[in-house]
Amino acid sequence: MNSRVASNRGRRNGRGNGARAPGQGWLAALLTPLLHKLLDRIDAGLAEGAIEATLPGGIARRLGGRVPGPVAVVEIRSWRALWRLATGGSVGWYEAWQAGEWASPDPVPLFDLFVRNRATLGNTGRAQGTTRLAKRVWHRLQRNDRDGARKNIAYHYDLGNDFYAPWLDPGMTYSSALFAEARMTLQAAQHAKLAAVLARTGTVAGERILEIGCGWGSFVELAARGGRRVHGITLSTEQKAQVEARIAAAGLDGVTVGLTDYRDVTGTFDAVASIEMVEAVGQDFWPDYLGTIARVLKPGGRAAIQYIAIDDAIFDAYSRNVDFIQTYVFPGGLLISERRFRKIAAQHGLSWHDRHAFGLDYAETLRRWREAFDAAVAEGRLPAEFDAHFLDLWRYYLMYCEGGFRGGGIWVAQVTLVKS
Repeated sequence: MNSRVASNRGRRNGRGNGARAPGQGWLAALLTPLLHKLLDRIDAGLAEGAIEATLPGGIARRLGGRVPGPVAVVEIRSWRALWRLATGGSVGWYEAWQAGEWASPDPVPLFDLFVRNRATLGNTGRAQGTTRLAKRVWHRLQRNDRDGARKNIAYHYDLGNDFYAPWLDPGMTYSSALFAEARMTLQAAQHAKLAAVLARTGTVAGERILEIGCGWGSFVELAARGGRRVHGITLSTEQKAQVEARIAAAGLDGVTVGLTDYRDVTGTFDAVASIEMVEAVGQDFWPDYLGTIARVLKPGGRAAIQYIAIDDAIFDAYSRNVDFIQTYVFPGGLLISERRFRKIAAQHGLSWHDRHAFGLDYAETLRRWREAFDAAVAEGRLPAEFDAHFLDLWRYYLMYCEGGFRGGGIWVAQVTLVKS
């Protein structure tokens, strides 16, 4: 294992919200009335569903419950948890969970509720004041220019193939599956997703496809088995090695893999595929990403894109903040605004066709990943250097994302872009 990969493994340095939290003493007594006002705002903002909360001291309080919806059960063990939420938003709420200041038998409904009620909750749950400013400055330093993109991708994907393999499907596909029916295995649903992307390219055997962000090679292999010539690009050394080994083991020809930034791709292709890579681009670079697709596509060529989007109504508030995922899991990441993204695509001569959203399929994918992740942890199949703190972070990440997709404010979709 090279030193760069090794530096990404195991426990990460925390990026706390920096705000001192009240404990159970005089400061807690002073701030408790303000924290009850926060609970009042959450209560008023829950247009659907409810939270059955137990507060410090064993006091029970029901928030919401006026309209049916998910019901979350939450034990607030310390007022610190609400202080962290008020000052640090989703980052502070994660840090409170990690510190044992709140607990739930199933946090997914809670995350669902915050997304489902996004319009009525407003900025409740987002960082405020100096904490918000500090996080925005930090996040700005993680922007995805060429150097930043390579570092950000390495931070997430170069944890090592042996970290991801025990809980992804056998094809190592790290993006939403497409479930035609609930009884499908995850592997079958991933194959259905990849086949749908390949069909969108409109290619036949002998034609050339560029895959931007080739992951561990599941799409590359499927397309190559269908006779396409494929050039995959990634910024992850771990992924590049896996794809090359995979293609060699399968005895497939016509495949090349480059450790290449998408902005540096040359040549002309019959089609482009890109599966959940645009979330790693960042809003400043959407024109570069779409400009590259337009530049390398032949006239009339198609780009099959699978992307994660967030409700346009809250995009501005989301993009001005820095959330838990951006802080702890994927620095430089940003979900897209469909309206803005589609407008930029049109400016580059790329027309938008056949959008298909399937957000609940991602929720199911995440649920199955979490089950496999928990089993791998219980059976000791993850590398030993990943400590309990780090494994808890990833479990929380999978639950957090599942709740977001169930709440409907974020979704995954496929679209075909056609070059005029």
